[in-house]
Amino acid sequence: MALMTPEQFEQSLKARKPRVFMNGKLVENILENRNTRTVVEANKASYEWALDPRYKDIMSCHSPLIDDVVNRYTHVSASTDDLMKKAEAGTFTAETLGTCIYRCVGYDTFHALAGTTWEMDKDLGTAYHPRFLEYLKMVQREDLSVAGALTEPRGKRSQKTLDWPDPFLSLKVVDKNDDGIFVRGAKINISGAYASHELVVLPQSSHVQGEEDYAVAFATPTDAPGITYVCQYSAYSAERDGADDLEELGNPRFGQRETSLVIFDKVFVPWNRVFHCGEVKYSAKFVTRFAKTHRMTCGGTCKVGFMNQIIGACSLIQEYKGLEKVSHINDQLTEMVVLRETGRACGMAAAIKGKEDPPGSGVYLPDEVMGNVAKLNICNSFWRVMALAGDIGGGLVVTMPSLKELKNPEVKDYVNEFYSFGSDEPTENIMKVHKLLQNWTAGQHGVGTWHGAGPVMAQKIALQRVVKFDREKDIVKHTLKLKEKVHS
Repeated sequence: MALMTPEQFEQSLKARKPRVFMNGKLVENILENRNTRTVVEANKASYEWALDPRYKDIMSCHSPLIDDVVNRYTHVSASTDDLMKKAEAGTFTAETLGTCIYRCVGYDTFHALAGTTWEMDKDLGTAYHPRFLEYLKMVQREDLSVAGALTEPRGKRSQKTLDWPDPFLSLKVVDKNDDGIFVRGAKINISGAYASHELVVLPQSSHVQGEEDYAVAFATPTDAPGITYVCQYSAYSAERDGADDLEELGNPRFGQRETSLVIFDKVFVPWNRVFHCGEVKYSAKFVTRFAKTHRMTCGGTCKVGFMNQIIGACSLIQEYKGLEKVSHINDQLTEMVVLRETGRACGMAAAIKGKEDPPGSGVYLPDEVMGNVAKLNICNSFWRVMALAGDIGGGLVVTMPSLKELKNPEVKDYVNEFYSFGSDEPTENIMKVHKLLQNWTAGQHGVGTWHGAGPVMAQKIALQRVVKFDREKDIVKHTLKLKEKVHS
């Protein structure tokens, strides 16, 4: 079974019993809770698309590992063409869901694990790579949804890890035996893990000698004993909880991005699921290879899809209000398109310029410079697109009444009259499009875009590390025929 049906995916989750808390209460069933259900629906859609003839070229591919068709979100890129398809999938899923595809971080961890375990085995004589490949084969054969986890609470940045008063602010190994390891700590801001089958954990940062217990990467079932999820809860969560009809919401089926704190309290991980344990020299390589992949995803692919939703909503509002010939609105829409296409171009460039990393591993990663530029560019671009959308949408984006008023006999006729803007478009449609823009312009995606795959300074630091300006200086030297330095 290399491709699971949506029905089989949902059935598989019924057998899982993750320990999940939201708004101070235990979530008895993630399939029935309105907020956790949105994650189920988003992942479920990825199973629908892989089997749909219209989308299977984007959402599925052939895996040489098991010689079968697999969901693209279980694949490791082995060429620049794979990276281009990965970029296409990121945009397609984002514009269709209007929120995260929760399999993307796990997908990107596979790339970091595949290359770095191969390198560790080559350099150190370890046996992590075949262990990881056996794990990946299992994921592909069973078509499992895999979430990824890197970010940690961490202590004061001015202190070294070993000087923190609480040693578990970074996840660490607390015990080992012949069967495996035990870990304690937490990961934060983790997207959609409780509605996945597996959770793959990477170190968040580099480590040095003495920090071997923190240098760990592994995979675990999402409902393993000792794992607890404490979910986000916002005004949008409360709105979904209290809605009489989900169609009143800005994204009825898929909602807003859902994340959680993931607590590991002496969680046991068998050795066949451990892919890094104590080799401090390689922790940073897991991080940087993941970042190469994920910054292309966050920068040049998924946010492009989000922009498509925003631009579409603004264009509809322009049409509803009869503003098609208003020059400043057309200028604003044009600016949105330029920002979107700049983001798309950066993502495509990162894929096309990608290369095998490390050489000989067979794993292709996006170009590091263009991947970081893609993410850095999109941080500012996305805020600008949201601002433009707020201007086009107008005050109604944040002042509109509930769609319930369209069923309220006391005021429904007035609401229909005064929110129709003289259009023959159903008022319900007009209000729904404004509600969608409320999700984008006043919701969680702005900060999420800024910090997802690392905040702005993370990309700047990466670029400062990679870009050395030697070629640029040589160009000027050649143009001016500068003399060589005279050494005494």
